[in-house]
Amino acid sequence: MVALHIHTTVLPDGVARDLWIEDGRFVEGPLDTDAAHVGGFAVSGLVDAHAHLALNSPIPEGDAVARATASARAHVQAGVLAVREPGSPEHASAALDGMPGLPTIHTAGRFLAPPERYLPGLARYVDDEALPGAALEELAHSGRWVKIIGDFFDDEGRFTPNYGIETLSHTAALVHEAGGRITMHAMIPESVQQAIDAGFDAIEHGSLIEPTQVAAMAAAGMTWTPTAIIDDILRATAGEMVGPDGLAFLVDGMATRGEAIRMANELGVRILAGTDAGMTPHGVVAQEILLLEAFGLPTAAALGAGSWDAREYLGLPGVEIGAPADLVVFPDDPREDLGLLAHPQLVVLRGEIVSGI
Repeated sequence: MVALHIHTTVLPDGVARDLWIEDGRFVEGPLDTDAAHVGGFAVSGLVDAHAHLALNSPIPEGDAVARATASARAHVQAGVLAVREPGSPEHASAALDGMPGLPTIHTAGRFLAPPERYLPGLARYVDDEALPGAALEELAHSGRWVKIIGDFFDDEGRFTPNYGIETLSHTAALVHEAGGRITMHAMIPESVQQAIDAGFDAIEHGSLIEPTQVAAMAAAGMTWTPTAIIDDILRATAGEMVGPDGLAFLVDGMATRGEAIRMANELGVRILAGTDAGMTPHGVVAQEILLLEAFGLPTAAALGAGSWDAREYLGLPGVEIGAPADLVVFPDDPREDLGLLAHPQLVVLRGEIVSGI
């Protein structure tokens, strides 16, 4: 592994630094190396906080491991050096965490949903009685997270919660006692409220979240991954599944997304950038960060949601001595133009140059 010397301005501090990399980690310098890069602005890797690696893979054929591996590589090429996978049809992604050339991957085991209350073939289907035990089993696979599908639509296109509040509260308590975190796919206000009341750590999507619920999320210390990038997909495709009335319900409810996202930021709810890759292509978190800014997040907050804030939430180090040398360098300051995020100049993953130089 080649030693590296990189002089760049490191965000979010905005301080120009000499970075020395040896044996895959940031070390004290100087080192005797000719491998140098000068200039630009760097973050310690972009983060996609909601991606399903085995779905919509660049190689649709093949087993789950092959599909997930191809998706993970697409993320790295885009400068995404950490991926959180909140649920999957299988357990393939967990084995890829930290593999050479692949990002850090935090999984949540399989999706958990009641029978006939999620898309066919994608979840582990369990009723209220079996949910707590199944959640602990999925936590044993993931080591970190459990994901519950909190709502779904019926034959008439009406969205309703999937589980009772007592079951959800008991499940969350067991997961926390075992040292894990628990999150919920929550589209409608009723399921968002269940996640709040049951003590969940986070919600995914929150497409129809009511702005008044944001304060309760802030008080509970919850995290929100809005996956704004799928809003247009939902508007374009949901009518086929839920009919015109269900589509109107979705569209009307999504009208306050911007207000809720702005309020969440102001009240201190941690917002993460996630693309729901699987519905979208892999490696497009730069688009989600731009959408968060368009919804009203300050530019630095939107960038942090897909980089340093997300890494902190996942327990990943930044640019510091002894940490794995993850670094993405851009030619100019992305805080001035988030469009730069789609065009990294240099990508270094655990000390290995992925692209650039």
